[in-house]
Amino acid sequence: MKSKTFGIAVSAVIGLSFATEAMATEWNVSLWGKRRAFTEHVEKLAELVSAKTNGEFTLNLSYGGLANNKENLDGISIGAFEMAQFCAGYHEDKNPSITVLELPFLGVDTLEKEIEVSMAVYQHPAVKEDLARWNATLLMPSPLPQYNFVGVGEPPRTLADFQGLTVRATGGIGKAMEAIGAVPTSMDATEVRQAMDSGVVKAVSFAPHAHMSFGTVENAKWWTTNLNPGTVNCPVVANTDALNALSDAERDALMSSIDEALKHYVDFYNNETMAKWGPLLDEKGIERVTYDAAALASFRDTVSGPAAKSWIEENSARGLPAQDLYDLVDGLIAK
Repeated sequence: MKSKTFGIAVSAVIGLSFATEAMATEWNVSLWGKRRAFTEHVEKLAELVSAKTNGEFTLNLSYGGLANNKENLDGISIGAFEMAQFCAGYHEDKNPSITVLELPFLGVDTLEKEIEVSMAVYQHPAVKEDLARWNATLLMPSPLPQYNFVGVGEPPRTLADFQGLTVRATGGIGKAMEAIGAVPTSMDATEVRQAMDSGVVKAVSFAPHAHMSFGTVENAKWWTTNLNPGTVNCPVVANTDALNALSDAERDALMSSIDEALKHYVDFYNNETMAKWGPLLDEKGIERVTYDAAALASFRDTVSGPAAKSWIEENSARGLPAQDLYDLVDGLIAK
């Protein structure tokens, strides 16, 4: 009789174990490259969600194992994974509404302001509708400082020296560089080191963390300290069906962790990444190229107005409230 009771008890424990396992939720998250400042908020988000749910909701982060970075939005749309990071400039036609955040010379000067402006745009009904075409819900940005160029060969000591220079630059940055005669090309971040080494491009635009992560500083000769043509907008999104399928507790654990994850990101970028950047340039003997204020003002005046006008016209024709989106961004930055 004792044996039978024991057997029933064991069966109950095993059944409870299977039930507990079945209730656990796991999301696959598609990133690329390797862990770096650019992904620290996703790493922190995973840590916080797991802690808040006692490990019952976990985010499994994959660096390139699930999809190519330019295919992450497609993967989200078909539910190949539940969360992903991508950059708007990789496929402007797929997410035209958020490319307003990649216009050149917007004037965003801090990571905190980048977060504020991005989150406001993400909440706009037209933006939500735009991303809904991909079954995607925008969660948070990956705030980046202004991009600048690392390059090989003779440094472009004046803006005129960019004439004919082949550069890796996406989105609005590419358009800005084209305006001063450079020859921009878009390529994956993972491809730039080889492109520089082989001479396909002479310069690469990145934020400092990416120059370090993707090796562009290894053979570089110069760095533009203050060109600041713009930045890229790289959101983290969730598959909407997966998000809706979460329990209330799981959804709260995820959404309530976003602000803390972004704070961690900003602290890490400012205190860790930027603290290493200057010493690394010195160590590598990379020349700092700084442009005078008059030249930069002329560059901004030449590029920013026409770029904004073109973006508004093009995206109004798509049916987007482009002027409204631009005014939203411009107004927040001007505050």
